[in-house]
Amino acid sequence: MAETNRRVGRVDRTDNTRRVVDRDMGAPVDTSEISHPLVARVYDVIVPDRLLFEPHRQYLTRELSGRVLDIGAGTGANFPYLAEADPTVEIHAIEPDRHMRRQAVAKAREYGCAVDLRDARAESLPYPDDAFDVVLASLVFCTIQEPDAALEEVARVLKPGGEFRFLEHVHADGWRGTGQHVLNPFWERVAGGCQLTRETVERFVCHDEFAVEQIERIDRGVFPATPIVRGTLRRRRHR
Repeated sequence: MAETNRRVGRVDRTDNTRRVVDRDMGAPVDTSEISHPLVARVYDVIVPDRLLFEPHRQYLTRELSGRVLDIGAGTGANFPYLAEADPTVEIHAIEPDRHMRRQAVAKAREYGCAVDLRDARAESLPYPDDAFDVVLASLVFCTIQEPDAALEEVARVLKPGGEFRFLEHVHADGWRGTGQHVLNPFWERVAGGCQLTRETVERFVCHDEFAVEQIERIDRGVFPATPIVRGTLRRRRHR
């Protein structure tokens, strides 16, 4: 698939200087807008990200090399960690919500993270086949409208042998799972489309293009968005 023209916000870091470059690359493919201004405004205030997720974001961003794509960057929670990557690592990210994206650009500037941040959806990534060595997904597959299509796109843009690293909250067992089903309609409305009941790990490990490297369940988090699962899949070398 050829690269899709979208608006790009790029934060460059060169010789300890930082600048944002916006380029008008034409109209987006999907004209329906994803917009959750209230969620974007309060997310970093009400979610204690470093307290809950710091070791897991370090897991996602450790020992990176080559070209890296962060899908669903949100307010830029991975950017402080990506800023510490080797300078040779080329970092790309997408975020379809302009309110989230604005905050992500500010966070990239704050931490000196050189990133090419695009207005795009995970279901239609604006990159060619076999473009990336690593794809990161952190707390994003709960909100993606078409998760199966997004996973196909992850497989498409990953190079053979490339890594898909993820950190996602999933459907719980027992009474917590029942509670998630009850709360999900309300939660979806107030949490920017977040779904509590998705079987995300099953979706990942059953995909033919991926081999499981590691999966770890982390019974930590805040109900109803718990448990958390992190892991690494590797794209198989065959097509």
